[in-house]
Amino acid sequence: MASERLTTVLSTKGQVILPKAIREERQWPAGMRLTVEAVAEAVLLRPVPVFPAAGIDALFRSMRHSGAALCVEEMQAAVAREAERRARD
Repeated sequence: MASERLTTVLSTKGQVILPKAIREERQWPAGMRLTVEAVAEAVLLRPVPVFPAAGIDALFRSMRHSGAALCVEEMQAAVAREAERRARD
């Protein structure tokens, strides 16, 4: 499809409909959020990441544990309790 030229029309509201072939190729469903970037003589559309980019430090800061450290058995028991709770819901 890369060599095939597809066209669309700009509406009075500034809306553009992406051809179905492109949406299917990119697997972009209705409602997908896209970033819009002006580059040279074109406009670039990219999917918005589901989660914002974060470094490893931010990840570990979000998982801080307050209190005494748990041993492996305590962590496994906590995981098992949570799995049981989710199975009931």
